[in-house]
Amino acid sequence: METPRRSLLKAVIWQMIGLFCMSLVGLVMTGSVALGGAIALANTAVGFCLYVAYERVWARIPWGRLHG
Repeated sequence: METPRRSLLKAVIWQMIGLFCMSLVGLVMTGSVALGGAIALANTAVGFCLYVAYERVWARIPWGRLHG
């Protein structure tokens, strides 16, 4: 079983990658560093919370795991 600490670390790293990508997309789409950054931060905050919850739900589901 995956620990909550591991799930949290995975989420932080994944969201850092996502923040970087969304910042670039926001900049390209809007032409504004401030607006692109604001969009990226909002997306990261929502995505982080959803990802942690998603990981914790799946950590409790035994289906599809190999035991051995």
